[in-house]
Amino acid sequence: MRFSISHPTRLDFGIGCGVAIALVDNFASGGEVSPVVVVALLLAASAAIGALWGFSGWPAALIVWAAVPAPHVVKLAIGLADTLHPNTWASIVQLAGFTGFVVAIGAGGGALLRAGLAGGRGRGVQR
Repeated sequence: MRFSISHPTRLDFGIGCGVAIALVDNFASGGEVSPVVVVALLLAASAAIGALWGFSGWPAALIVWAAVPAPHVVKLAIGLADTLHPNTWASIVQLAGFTGFVVAIGAGGGALLRAGLAGGRGRGVQR
């Protein structure tokens, strides 16, 4: 019996994790939370996505990634105060690049773990 979860469920998982991480990043402790916490949450969520769905989970990982810089873009665009310092477009681009790297490492690590646990029985392996 093959375990399979539909594509919309993957997207739901990505949206749920992304929203939760964005809430922690923007609203926990009065709006200030350690970046280490956000990085750990990004790694955990993206590694779970990679371990559950392998490399086909990339849309969910992309949603998790986008949920971190998106609120900062909105806040800067409409002039709201933000916890990102300095609150500039350049700092948001740097945040997006760094969080993208973190999510890629997490999802890739999770996918490699999945492939290792499958023992070569994954897609594309001929026996």
